[in-house]
Amino acid sequence: MMRNTLSTRSAGSIPWQLLTTAYGRGTDIPSLIETGQYEELANLIEHQSTLWQTTPWVLLVLLDQLTEKKPEQVTSQEIDLYLAVASAILVDHMDPLNTVETMEGLLVEEYLWPENEEDDEVLWEEEEPPGYEEQPFFSYYYFSYLLLKEATPVFVEIMDSNDQLAPAIRELLLSLDPEGVSE
Repeated sequence: MMRNTLSTRSAGSIPWQLLTTAYGRGTDIPSLIETGQYEELANLIEHQSTLWQTTPWVLLVLLDQLTEKKPEQVTSQEIDLYLAVASAILVDHMDPLNTVETMEGLLVEEYLWPENEEDDEVLWEEEEPPGYEEQPFFSYYYFSYLLLKEATPVFVEIMDSNDQLAPAIRELLLSLDPEGVSE
C-alpha cells in the first residue's frame, strides 16, 4: 500500500458535513465513496473547471483505495473522475506560495462551514464564503494536483495492465505532466 504523505486522515475523520461540493454540503460523500458512485462524486467535486472544498479529501480517500485494487478492478468511471479533476488544474500555475501550508490547514475552523446548515444560502451569497478565500481556494487545486501526481506510479501500473483504461490514463498523466508521460 502506498500511504499518502499529504495527510494521514481516514475517511471517517474528515468533517464532510462542514465542507462544500458543487451542490451543497459533502454529507453524502462517504456513502458515495463506499458504494463506488464515481460519476456522482465527480459531479460534486468538479463542476465547470471548479474544484471544491471536498475535492482533495475525496481524492485522498479514493487514491488510497486505488492502491489496494488490482488493475482489472478499476473502472472507467473512476479514471474519468481523476481526469475531470486533472482537467480543471492549470499545472503551470501550481505554486505552493499561494496555498495554505498543509492539507490539514484546510480543516481549520475559519475555512469550515458552520454545523447549522440553515444559513447556507446566505453564506453562498457572500463575496467569499467560508473556505473560498483566495488562499484556501487555490489550495484545493494545489493539493488535488499533488495527490494525483503522487499516484502516478499507481496510474502507470494500471495503464500497463489494463488496455481498456490505458488511453484515459495516458491523457490523465499527460495533463499532470505536460512535458511528457514518464513510465
